[in-house]
Amino acid sequence: MSAPVLSSLVNHQVRLASRPVGMPTRENWHFTTEAVAEPEDGGVLLQTLALSLDPAMRGWMNEGRSYIPPVAIDEVMRAGGVGRVIASKSPQFAVGDTVSAGFGVQQYLRLAPGEFKRNGIFKIDLRMGSLTQWLNVLGMPGMTGYFGLMDVGQPQAGETVVVSGAAGAVGQTVGQMAKIKGCRVVGIAGGQAKCDWVVQELGFDACIDYKAGPSAVREGLKAHCPKGVDIYFDNVGGEILDTVLARINRKARIVICGAISQYNATTAVAGPKNYLSLLVNRARMEGIVVFDYADRYHLAIAEMASYLKDGRMKSKEDVVQGLEHFPEALLKLFNGENFGKLVLEVAPT
Repeated sequence: MSAPVLSSLVNHQVRLASRPVGMPTRENWHFTTEAVAEPEDGGVLLQTLALSLDPAMRGWMNEGRSYIPPVAIDEVMRAGGVGRVIASKSPQFAVGDTVSAGFGVQQYLRLAPGEFKRNGIFKIDLRMGSLTQWLNVLGMPGMTGYFGLMDVGQPQAGETVVVSGAAGAVGQTVGQMAKIKGCRVVGIAGGQAKCDWVVQELGFDACIDYKAGPSAVREGLKAHCPKGVDIYFDNVGGEILDTVLARINRKARIVICGAISQYNATTAVAGPKNYLSLLVNRARMEGIVVFDYADRYHLAIAEMASYLKDGRMKSKEDVVQGLEHFPEALLKLFNGENFGKLVLEVAPT
């Protein structure tokens, strides 16, 4: 792409204006623009096509120690995504390449060669999966589900696996992988439509609608996990975690992936009340941070791409169009409104 064309481009960005207390609002963001410049020698200029919207983004907005530094005030909001190389001075990337990278919530990203590794940029093959699947099963949510289940959960054929947030991005991968590995799989999701989908389309053995009443999860686990729970993959925390802990088997594995029920709390995060069940059952609770497995992503991608191709895995994405809708789109995660992996389309694909 020639310099005159680049010089006419304007980069629209979403920056963190203030740290939210409770649920984020539009006032926590401000929208900025900047000129788009040529890449430096060895660098690239990328156009954002679509961004992954994930529950973890809420944690990144908070100040404090975590597994990754918080987004700074006035910094472009952190987000992974997929896009296209529109200018390159790097031998590693050609104009037209489709890539995955830490784009941030903006239309364009200029990377110097020294930023490639830290940003995690790599070429993606659309023959292995669609653009949105590279943000779902083949992207960070899929990697989280795969390594959380396989490395931390260590499933064995015949075991019972329960996964909360079953219709979400991570949950759908976990449940399908567990079925492929020969497990009985019970999902927990919000609403009958989501429960029907994970059973009828994804092949879960059962799904519990936690919105069906205050005792729905407890009664559902009794009905669908009569022999107890061997692996619980937790995406929600709170009362559901406590309820599942009361049903675990000896040597059970509890995979702590997220606690979306707690992310917007204005009081201290509630810890598990039934944690002594871990002692009684000689069980293990362990956290999963997907970045720890970066050097093995390619192995998980290859395996799950083969399952997508032969029909053993499916994926569902909930796509919202327009960078300007980012603040409201993000809230869908915390209101339980998204059905499938939440994606923000930034440019036509």
